[in-house]
Amino acid sequence: MSRTAHLARLERARLLTLEQRGRARAEALATAAGIAETVALSEARGASIEAPASPRRPHRRQAGLDWLVRQGRLNDLQKTAGERYGTYYRRARGGAGIGSSLDIKHGDNPQGTSLTEVLAQAEARVAAAAKLAAFRRRLHQHPTLLAACDLVCGEELTPREAARTDREAGRLEAVLAVALDLLAADGG
Repeated sequence: MSRTAHLARLERARLLTLEQRGRARAEALATAAGIAETVALSEARGASIEAPASPRRPHRRQAGLDWLVRQGRLNDLQKTAGERYGTYYRRARGGAGIGSSLDIKHGDNPQGTSLTEVLAQAEARVAAAAKLAAFRRRLHQHPTLLAACDLVCGEELTPREAARTDREAGRLEAVLAVALDLLAADGG
């Protein structure tokens, strides 16, 4: 092989490497722009997005309770009561109690859910529904208090996400604080 052919191959390899690096940079820039746009749109809708500690970590959407605590608008007792309400809310709303019998695979089939697991999940949902009903009774079934807890604690929305305007978001925060005080006072 001649020296010119060898130099041509080396130059071609160098150019291919530069092209690959350029594509990777362009893809990284496009990804970063897409993430920034998604974060900006989510924040415009009222979501609270936590920036990652390092560039390799993902952005994380903050739940409504976490955001309110970080803003200093809820205390630890209120947060604990709200977390319990939210846990029971999500568990009770977690889907159908028992699905179709066609979904249940008998025996040790790894692809299917055993009947024991299905019944355990249904029992957990029933127990969560009973706990949620007790929490709702503590709030005297008041629709505004229940809606605030359902949206912020259960659905994990920030007040701004749950409301149409800043004024409604402020009202929702105030109502939620009252509801959580009632739940915390009763051992929520």
